[in-house]
Amino acid sequence: QVQLVESGGGLVQAGGSLRLSCVASGSIFSINAMGWFRAAPGNQRELVATITSGGNTNIADSVKGRFTISRDNAKNTVYLQMNSLKPEDTAVYYCNVYGRASAITSRRDYWGQGTQVTVSS
Repeated sequence: QVQLVESGGGLVQAGGSLRLSCVASGSIFSINAMGWFRAAPGNQRELVATITSGGNTNIADSVKGRFTISRDNAKNTVYLQMNSLKPEDTAVYYCNVYGRASAITSRRDYWGQGTQVTVSS
């Protein structure tokens, strides 16, 4: 089983910064991609940013230029640096890993419990 532990959420004023971290542990055979999604109240979960094991990134237009995603493959850790935060960034942020728990299992998505980010105006 793969476990994801997120940290770094909190309350910040508009224009401020936060850095989210997510560590993947447990039975991990391989990780293809890691990333962050978010869900604001009443909204569906949406992609924020993803990064492959090779370092290719996919960033949502709504956060491009303000958020940066990075990962440490050796530590199975993904980071999300969030700058110039806006009230509309308020949401629960979920860590995502797409990978395999063993050589005989299929690739699948794994999700963290989520961390709250609140941006006050």
